[in-house]
Amino acid sequence: MKSIVPCLWFSDDNCEAAVNYYVSIFPNSSIESMSYYPDEALDEHFIGKTNKVITAEFILNGQRLMALDGGPVFRFHEAVSFTIECEDQAEIDYYWEKLSHVPAAEQCGWVKDQFGLSWQIVPYNMGSLIQSDAQIQAMMAMKKIIITELENA
Repeated sequence: MKSIVPCLWFSDDNCEAAVNYYVSIFPNSSIESMSYYPDEALDEHFIGKTNKVITAEFILNGQRLMALDGGPVFRFHEAVSFTIECEDQAEIDYYWEKLSHVPAAEQCGWVKDQFGLSWQIVPYNMGSLIQSDAQIQAMMAMKKIIITELENA
């Protein structure tokens, strides 16, 4: 087996916008390829899809992913998320500002972006920052993780 590549199913004709957005905010990222829906005249299932991305292959910070514009049959939900292990508070703040789009979904470092995908934005050493009951309680009260508050709990 060569590798395991996550595939993200976008449902609102926003596959291309999402891939471009993600590549713009993560270092070491690029779009490898994009395939487009065929001409509408080929099949009634493609009405309104001409020049829209059907699939994309891209790299986010060295991780290969695929994306699919599959239509509204499936939606993202919190059962699947991507974790961003950050070096410091500045990095947490950067990704939080770029990815948090649904304030009601924020808790314990989790955010939901403008495309509905869930992310966990946490320090790389999160496990060592939640060793005591006080640290766990502090984390549970947070939306965005504040490293100094966990260290001081």
